[in-house]
Amino acid sequence: MSGHAASVHRFEIRVRYADTDQMGFAYYAHYLRWFEIGRAEMLRSLGRSYRAVEEAGTTLPVVEAHVRYLRPARYDDMIAVETGIERLARASVRFGYRIVRVADGDVLAFGGTEHCFMMPSGKPGRVPPDLAALLERAPRAAGPPNR
Repeated sequence: MSGHAASVHRFEIRVRYADTDQMGFAYYAHYLRWFEIGRAEMLRSLGRSYRAVEEAGTTLPVVEAHVRYLRPARYDDMIAVETGIERLARASVRFGYRIVRVADGDVLAFGGTEHCFMMPSGKPGRVPPDLAALLERAPRAAGPPNR
């Protein structure tokens, strides 16, 4: 891919009490929800909502997801979801994410989701040209942190 922005898309969220488990840590499944929020907000920042993409006839079902947890997010932490494109192929796209605690810059988790381009027929297909052009403008994923 070429023509990427220089940095990842960043969207801040506060960890709510309802996001935490009995130990006071953010529940592990919420990281996938935060990835979805980051992905939707990145698309919105490029000028098109997820809803508009779907209304144009293409859905992006998740075919694979992974998260690597490094440190816990806790109640009332302000976190940033950093989102970017790892790979854009003819029939799929892979987004990369990092969850960063805003106060100290610590990377709490990182991961990715792979999506196919689903056509109105319900079958996977090639990315429509207008969506490909939009995704080509997206920032690159930051990748795993240096440890």
